[in-house]
Amino acid sequence: MRAKAPASSANLGPGFDTLALALTLYVEVEVTEADRLVVTAEGEGVELPADATHLAARVAASVVGHDRLAIHVRSEIPVGRGLGSSAALAAAAAAAAGAPDPLAVAAEVDGHPENAAASVAGGLVTATTIEGQAVVTPLLLDANLAFVVLIPDRTLPTKEARAALPSSVPHKDAAFNLGRMGLLLSGLADATRLRPEAMHDRLHQHQRAPLFPEADALLAGLVDAGASASCWSGAGPTLLGVCLRSAAAEVRARGEALLSAHGVAGKALVLEADRQGLTVVA
Repeated sequence: MRAKAPASSANLGPGFDTLALALTLYVEVEVTEADRLVVTAEGEGVELPADATHLAARVAASVVGHDRLAIHVRSEIPVGRGLGSSAALAAAAAAAAGAPDPLAVAAEVDGHPENAAASVAGGLVTATTIEGQAVVTPLLLDANLAFVVLIPDRTLPTKEARAALPSSVPHKDAAFNLGRMGLLLSGLADATRLRPEAMHDRLHQHQRAPLFPEADALLAGLVDAGASASCWSGAGPTLLGVCLRSAAAEVRARGEALLSAHGVAGKALVLEADRQGLTVVA
């Protein structure tokens, strides 16, 4: 069986561990019965060990109950860049192995549900865990929006990014984020209402800035280039600019120039929102 899942951008500024958006980069996993475990890969993540430690192998074997499987992974999603590669891979591997609830498998692997929820459901979602179960709600997303991602060549492991966060936050900072998240959801539903302040945040982006010192200037540069708002994508280092479709090509071009001007090796892409989510081919 073969399954395909999209990348995702989580947090989206103030929506820490809550909001995520599916984007048009994909990972495809094929799982078939075999005499022994064979893992092959192409595209992004090809450098990962092709053995039982590979995430796709671990997920598929846990679903099937044995590892006598041939697993092939084909991915467009950069690893360790804040685009939900592990959640998308886990969802696709679980579905390809026949899991009845790929979202539950992927959310458990990832440790929080929003990336997995976007990869499974598609579109813009909010997700949380209630009594051990991932609960996902789709949200309105204006069709006039497109998304520019600046993807540095450097990685930023999620574990390292999590370690940069404090164990508690002031009440006023939590309230700040709640207010900005209301603005953000309104603007994502109706692009004419989206403004740069909607993606401002006090819970994670500033705290992670020392891990990617150029980020603040690049985020400001995306807005100056014509993006309606900008933020870190997940735990970074990828940065996301939310644009009107008509402005996306210019923002992408200027985004590449920004990377070069700040000495950051990488690339800029224009992506659409994936609205289909996880797909399975028997």
